[in-house]
Amino acid sequence: MNLVFLGPPGSGKGTQAIRLAEKSGLVHLSTGDMLRAAVSGKTELGQKAEGYMTRGELVPDELIIAMIEELVKAGRLDGGFILDGFPRTIPQAEALKDMFAKHGTRLDMTILIQVADEEIHARLRKRADIEGRSDDNDEVVRHRLEVYREQTAPIVEFYEKEGILTEIEGEGTPDEVFERLVTATA
Repeated sequence: MNLVFLGPPGSGKGTQAIRLAEKSGLVHLSTGDMLRAAVSGKTELGQKAEGYMTRGELVPDELIIAMIEELVKAGRLDGGFILDGFPRTIPQAEALKDMFAKHGTRLDMTILIQVADEEIHARLRKRADIEGRSDDNDEVVRHRLEVYREQTAPIVEFYEKEGILTEIEGEGTPDEVFERLVTATA
């Protein structure tokens, strides 16, 4: 099974993606982790990405897609995968779809984890207290949610039109959310 996880910051998509990957044997792909691994492994794509990262710039979509394509070509995703938080824009979703089609791969399902804004703020405040993260203050969270809505709302429609969007309720305990996720992907 090939999945994409979408959801606002603080929705738990990373946590749930890792749990589902461990339970099901799917490869968990976080673009941040992929970029750091490519940079530390000194791959050709990693060296290109490192320049952007050290300047604090976004790594271009083409490089992210190329990194995923390398994994597809090497057969590392043949047993199924979970893309965590990517794609985030329509151009990324279209490029990903085209690249997968070129290699005979397709997405089976896109999981949208729905969580109310008030719950997101509460979760991220708690995370800020526990982890000391300064980027989880209310003002920054409000901005991140605005950016998420602007960029991700069109992707939700894109995957809805593709017929592969599944929404799950992301509120409750992590175990309750995971139970819903397992049911949705069964």
